[in-house]
Amino acid sequence: MTATEWITDIALVLIVFRQLREGRLDHKTFLLPLAIVAFVGYSYLDSFPTAGNDLVLIGALTAVGAALGIAGGIYTRIRTLDGNLLIKAGAVSAVLWIVGMGARMGFQTWVEHGGGADDVARFSLAHHITSGKAWVTAFVLMALTEVVTRVATIYVRGRAARTAPTRPPVLGTTV
Repeated sequence: MTATEWITDIALVLIVFRQLREGRLDHKTFLLPLAIVAFVGYSYLDSFPTAGNDLVLIGALTAVGAALGIAGGIYTRIRTLDGNLLIKAGAVSAVLWIVGMGARMGFQTWVEHGGGADDVARFSLAHHITSGKAWVTAFVLMALTEVVTRVATIYVRGRAARTAPTRPPVLGTTV
């Protein structure tokens, strides 16, 4: 892994760690992760392999990224206070984020330094995955999809929280 890849992965993990403390849901909540995603997409997605079962691999890992992102967005608490939306990543959200990012980093480290290259080559041959570029594209799209679906889920939930009517207290209960 290059220094840029480490910095990008760590920056994405730190975004969720930053959200472990409750803070305002604002444009920065969306812009920072989307800017990182745009940079990564521009840097790594120069071609899209389609031969053999490359698309199956890409589709499967993209779907995993979408599932992790949506679940992470659902398990992020969003509430209103004094007209402001507040966001706080829950433990489940943080764990899902780290699992997704850690799996990609672990896989890449295993292939490059842990002797996994031969295993991946055999798997690729047996399953008609035509190149290492298919793996790169699949893992990059997994990461991008995880980020975008998490941000989109938080956005939709934030809009719903902002427009939800406030409920008056029920008689006989304390606020």
